[in-house]
Amino acid sequence: MNNPVLKGSLLVALGASSYGMLTTFVKMAYAQGFTSYEITFSQMILGLIGLILINLIFVKRKKTETTEPELRSILKLMAAGTSLGLTSIFYYISVRYIPVSIGIVMLMQSVWIGVVLEAIIGRKKPSRSKIIAVFAILGGTVLATNLFLNSIQLDWRGIAWGFLAALSYTVTIYASNTVANHLHSFRRSLWMMVGGTIIVSIISIPFLLEQFNLEIFQKWGLILALFGTILPPILFTLGMPKINVGLGAIISSVELPVAVLMAYIFLSEVVNFQQWIGIIIILMAVVVMNVPRFNRSLK
Repeated sequence: MNNPVLKGSLLVALGASSYGMLTTFVKMAYAQGFTSYEITFSQMILGLIGLILINLIFVKRKKTETTEPELRSILKLMAAGTSLGLTSIFYYISVRYIPVSIGIVMLMQSVWIGVVLEAIIGRKKPSRSKIIAVFAILGGTVLATNLFLNSIQLDWRGIAWGFLAALSYTVTIYASNTVANHLHSFRRSLWMMVGGTIIVSIISIPFLLEQFNLEIFQKWGLILALFGTILPPILFTLGMPKINVGLGAIISSVELPVAVLMAYIFLSEVVNFQQWIGIIIILMAVVVMNVPRFNRSLK
């Protein structure tokens, strides 16, 4: 563990694995009768409280720093954080209709959507390796979602919500890497969580007024907040600086197989050979996009 790259890689892998485990817990909460709005609301509220405590304990201001971050940066982070809240809502609704293994594949579409967004914003044509990776991800998705098997009936509501989650997640990733980078990572996470909690509250409260079981906080809220909004930003913040961005992206993709294995172990979801081939293709596409040697050879 004296090797900083190894240490950083393990921390990032643990952070991505936390995200991967999250959806299985959501499905288990569904099985106990809780709604997607109860689940999302409890996760965001407890996650916000957790990040406030983390900032109070670990974020120490330097004497040269201003007493408060500038208002414009705060508002930008809160606005960006709305995509964080929307991602949770869209994704959790999605897995009500489709298995976890397919839901996480839909969320991974954020990889190629990010390439398109980068090309539009940067007004620059993607490299050949990225174009190849995009088509590989699309092909892997066709296999991983069993679209070739007529015996598999997918609920297209789940697919649609999953794609919306991927769009929103892409915005979250972009904002996390570009908005108010001069602030401490924990503080940036906190203000994004404030924005996410506000949008989730606005959307959820009308439904929560009709049905709100407070037991969600006791049974699942803390677990969901821990694995969804507290541990990942801490682990990523500690691990990412020790490794390069490309390696970080590759290691973060461990979220996909972890989610599938968790669903297999705890939910008894069956994943056939064709689906595993699709998942492997998606993971290889992520590697191709982020390994410099492949990028150079495909130019």
